[in-house]
Amino acid sequence: MTHPTSHSPETAPRRRDWRDERGVALIIALLATILLTALGIGLVLLTSTETVITANYRDGQEALYAADAGVERVVQDLLSQNDWNQILSGGLQSGFFDGNTSVTLANGTPLNLEAVRANLQAETDTANIWGANNPRWQWYGRGYASDFLPDGGLDNRSYIVAFVGDDPSEVDSDPTRDVNGVVTIHVEAFAANGARKVLEVTVSRTASTEIERGYIAQRGQDELNQRARKAHVQTPGGSLTNLQMNVTTGMFTQ
Repeated sequence: MTHPTSHSPETAPRRRDWRDERGVALIIALLATILLTALGIGLVLLTSTETVITANYRDGQEALYAADAGVERVVQDLLSQNDWNQILSGGLQSGFFDGNTSVTLANGTPLNLEAVRANLQAETDTANIWGANNPRWQWYGRGYASDFLPDGGLDNRSYIVAFVGDDPSEVDSDPTRDVNGVVTIHVEAFAANGARKVLEVTVSRTASTEIERGYIAQRGQDELNQRARKAHVQTPGGSLTNLQMNVTTGMFTQ
């Protein structure tokens, strides 16, 4: 015969009430730790992202300024050449030209220069906008932007490449010969972190022996609109005059 087990008040198991709050503080502490950790990680990621965005913007602007400076540099040499056919045939380069075929950018990335020219020509040939008059891009200038100044005082390590091609508005089907006194300069600047900027400049000669500075335009723009800037204007500060055009000769007379 079995007898029910009896427990003394000291050894009897205690039943916890569901309203007992013991241990809640630990759970709250763990949740707070997780929340603060997530906020900390998010802040770190946000800061890192902002740093990358700022660096990319800086490198992009540096490349843009370098490309613009490269245009100014090579145009100076181009305007001093009397025979642009030598340039279009690849027989003449700018004074700003290094002989390297492969260079290293500021962040250590190698740059294959011949691949740059080949890619540009391939893009032009693939587009095939002007057919037989598509430009045949020739090397004209290349080097680091910091080399613009003799003492290397320019704090810009972008690498600049410049190509010259015949103006596509010509219809002579010979991209190695200039017949209208207009050529196109294609300039690219490469900076750190993959930054790359491209500018194209159309340079034109006037009808006289003087050479007019080139002006920036996208390739394919109407040549007549580009040349409208040469139209007759009144001399600043001078008195106004009445001009009449002779329909026979096409000349203006006062």
